[in-house]
Amino acid sequence: MTGTAAGFVLGFLLSTIYSALFHLFVGGPLKRLLLYILAAWLGFALGHIVGDWLAIDWLKLGALHLFSASLGTWIALFASWWLAQPPPKD
Repeated sequence: MTGTAAGFVLGFLLSTIYSALFHLFVGGPLKRLLLYILAAWLGFALGHIVGDWLAIDWLKLGALHLFSASLGTWIALFASWWLAQPPPKD
């Protein structure tokens, strides 16, 4: 397995674990878990890209920018949780 493929698999695994833990703490129906998984995948990818673009080498594993990718994941998870909240009732 090449370094790129290993980073890709590790990224999917980490972001899926992050989303499962997030869902465990905030709760909700199963479709919210699917939303969190998709948001985590997207946030991880965008965080990695931003970390590569800005050359953030803190917590870098091979070619994978773990710090910025993890930060992107958590930002995406909290944003998806906030956007999925039902509107307040008057």
